[in-house]
Amino acid sequence: MVSGLRAPGFQPDTRLESGEAAVKDEPETEPAARNSDETFYCEAEASVAVEKEKPGGESSETDLEIEDTEKLFTTGQRELYLEACKLNISNNDLGLKGASTISEFLQRNTSSLLNLQLSGNNFKDESAELFCQAFSANYRIKTLDLSHNEFSDKGGEHLGQMLALNIGLQSLDLSWNQFHTRGAVALCNGLRANVTLQKLDLSMNGFGNEGATALGEVLRLNNSLVYIDVSSNDISNEGVIKISKGLEFNESLKVLKLFLNPVSMDGATLLILSIKRNPKSKMEEIDISNVLVSEQFVKILDGVCAIHPQLDVTYKAVQGFSAKKELLLWTNPMKLIQSYADQHQITVIDFFKSLNPNGKMMMSVGDFRKAMIQQDKVPMNLYQVRELIKKLAEKTGMVNFSFLKTEKR
Repeated sequence: MVSGLRAPGFQPDTRLESGEAAVKDEPETEPAARNSDETFYCEAEASVAVEKEKPGGESSETDLEIEDTEKLFTTGQRELYLEACKLNISNNDLGLKGASTISEFLQRNTSSLLNLQLSGNNFKDESAELFCQAFSANYRIKTLDLSHNEFSDKGGEHLGQMLALNIGLQSLDLSWNQFHTRGAVALCNGLRANVTLQKLDLSMNGFGNEGATALGEVLRLNNSLVYIDVSSNDISNEGVIKISKGLEFNESLKVLKLFLNPVSMDGATLLILSIKRNPKSKMEEIDISNVLVSEQFVKILDGVCAIHPQLDVTYKAVQGFSAKKELLLWTNPMKLIQSYADQHQITVIDFFKSLNPNGKMMMSVGDFRKAMIQQDKVPMNLYQVRELIKKLAEKTGMVNFSFLKTEKR
């Protein structure tokens, strides 16, 4: 499905829908012949509502201009602008021919295309080589989805080279491919040199422990990655040891997903102790939700959270935990806050605003979790804070309690 963009003459599949006719900077007179190599255009590029006057001779295609233009939008307008700069041609079975067309376009692209969705297109390693050529030079694309394709280790080598050279990508989805040890190591070698990527999804591949070792080295050196998902990658405690070593030095990562890996409680303990040893850790979420832990693990986690109150670890359950104990842990946190507010003759909104130093109605999930754990007005355990975040958090990673104004008690 194409969103807000069109590809003149580009018809890789009958399922690819035609978009609205886009405004072009070129003269309206067009050559008679068209082919599949012609450019994609972003409708937002020539938006007259926000266009600024430019001195003569100034290039209209710089990143600085694009960023400045975004600042002129209101919140709603900016969302429309970003949506217009998104091209989704997933699930069209484009194959090598489609990859070639896209690669050639990206290498001469002068539009404001920011988000490119190419999931499920039967791309193999030859396509990865073409994308390496394109994205090594293209610094405009910020979000790229190449999930659900058929890249293997050779493709990982090409994409690793791309990551080492690219200075634009901020989010990359490579989940549901076929990267194993060689491909994983190559990708990680590229990540070691990359300074812009923040979010990386590598779930549903086959990194194994050797790939985890390479990832641990990335975490030791890289301070731009904020989110990594390596769920279901056949990583055992041996690999977790290497990842933990990297976490002892990392100062940027906030989310690490290790769900559906053969990790035991010993490996899980190593992970949280690595956060304890790192006073500069910004870790907010560790997902090991298939791991059954003990009450001893929970005690260790409580100690780690005392040092890093922003941290939340999701695990399967606690061995031998009785239903009665579990019920006590899940006492409705909003009822506790409402009771406190009634006793002190304040509103629930007043309570939440008191947690935020700037008094605003929104704060990041990590800051909110930290504030709730550290405050002593309404003592809560980690389970209750997690439940509260589920109620208040938005998809943007922010907690918003402004809507509570309209809720009835």
